[in-house]
Amino acid sequence: MTARAADRARYDRATAHLYAPLAIVDLEAFDANAADLVRRAGGKPVRVASKSVRCRALLERVLARDGFAGIMSFTLAESLWLARSGFEDVLLAYPSADRAAYAELAGDPKLAAAVTVMVDDVAQLDLIDASRGGGREVVRVCLELDTSLRLLGGRVRVGARRSPLHSPAEVADVARAVARRPGFEVVGIMAYEGHVAGVGDALAGRPLRSRAIRLMQAAAKRELAERRAEVVRAVRAVVPGLEFVNGGGTGSVQHTAAEDAVTEIAAGSGLYVPRLFDNYTSFSGRPAALFAQPVVRRPGVGVVTVLGGGYPASGAAGPDRSPVPYLPEGLRYDPQEGAGEVQTPLLGSPADDLLIGDKVWFRHAKAGELCERFDRLHLVEGDAVTATVPTYRGEGHTFL
Repeated sequence: MTARAADRARYDRATAHLYAPLAIVDLEAFDANAADLVRRAGGKPVRVASKSVRCRALLERVLARDGFAGIMSFTLAESLWLARSGFEDVLLAYPSADRAAYAELAGDPKLAAAVTVMVDDVAQLDLIDASRGGGREVVRVCLELDTSLRLLGGRVRVGARRSPLHSPAEVADVARAVARRPGFEVVGIMAYEGHVAGVGDALAGRPLRSRAIRLMQAAAKRELAERRAEVVRAVRAVVPGLEFVNGGGTGSVQHTAAEDAVTEIAAGSGLYVPRLFDNYTSFSGRPAALFAQPVVRRPGVGVVTVLGGGYPASGAAGPDRSPVPYLPEGLRYDPQEGAGEVQTPLLGSPADDLLIGDKVWFRHAKAGELCERFDRLHLVEGDAVTATVPTYRGEGHTFL
């Protein structure tokens, strides 16, 4: 029996009393992935990205481990909810325009001490000030650096379009603007190199493209390491008490941690290890989060149909944004239908061994987005479900 077949047998036994659709997290795999992130971080703390987890119980579990410290959140409303729930160090990874949430933040000393907001434009400070109402708490600010690699005098750009702040001088100018402004304090710098951390460099069956990605990433890492160090020096000249410099992501943990200027690493997808993180030379993880759909039809030889399953991931549309049939091994989509909202035909010889009501296990393309489809996660240890915990959705929150 292969390792994957053994996992399927375990998951089927563990959930035999549960009806699909359902989602699980294999805690042995989850904990092994967490340990690997800490190992790769080389002694620097890992700030867990809540976007990739979206379950308070699992955030608590990973933050109880040595080597993890703090949360990187994705909306201001989520940040305040987590802070009210007892998380004391929450870094908002994206700018917000949530005026009501800013008023709450500025009016509550506990929230203001726990939450740091992201800024890359003085206009964002204007919005925060206009939203304060009567709140006069100091707002903690992190400045985001654009990490994109620019070639040919800037005519070619590689990397996500995030912050407009690219040069050390640009970041330092905004740091000075914040420092001069009452009610704000610069406490950190963030720089997420998505074109390194979030792009696999070992694409199956595509050796030339994989080599091109590795060459691009090598150049990007060299350029960013030099520029990030210069940015940190420039900002520290304005804000000597800078608390942290955050960088990295699941796919670049060890590379970013090697930079002296970086004080902490961000990672989250590496806990669940969705399918987009299969194609890296720098690490390999264990799939920990899966979902199951029930077989509801057997249209013919070599074909079964499962209920639903069309859960596309965000990003540029393409085949890599679909979930993949994972267990039993050997199932594939019908190319004329793909993954459907209410039914999904699956082809392959394993279909002939599946009965009505059997479970087919899938892996989502991205990590936490799976939790927007399910209100609970069944936690599997060995061949048993040992706990069932709510996702954000299960607690009544859909922040995006």
